[in-house]
Amino acid sequence: MPMRIGTPLPELDGATEWLNGEVKREELIGSPVLVHFWAVSCPICHDNMPAVAAWRDRYGPMGLRVVAVHSPRQEDDLDVAKVRADAQQMGMTEPCAIDNRHAILDRFQNELWPAYFLFDAEGNMKSRAGGYAGLKIIEGPLTRMMEPSSS
Repeated sequence: MPMRIGTPLPELDGATEWLNGEVKREELIGSPVLVHFWAVSCPICHDNMPAVAAWRDRYGPMGLRVVAVHSPRQEDDLDVAKVRADAQQMGMTEPCAIDNRHAILDRFQNELWPAYFLFDAEGNMKSRAGGYAGLKIIEGPLTRMMEPSSS
């Protein structure tokens, strides 16, 4: 069963390694957080990454913390060098967990790529979305959270 609205932000431990610095759950509480799952083999993930980067750059100064989680969909996705090169090519500057054992994926009860989980500053999930339409679905709640006067 997927995580429900109001569920606390899960722990982020269990990653094989981290790119751009490791982050712990405790460090994120007190800020709104967008966690996005992606995979090297996911074309939609690549198509959507510029929008995620734009949100990171736009809302980061307003307090938004963005955390990427690379979770493999297939065996080729386990190549950490390939993930590192892909993340660099896409301009990913946010912390990115390499979740080759699906420890984080399982904790988030995620079965979609890409997937987006939005948490408020108290660490409670406010919205989640995934798949092809996930980017459009999460955009409204993210905008309302970060720009309350625009709603």
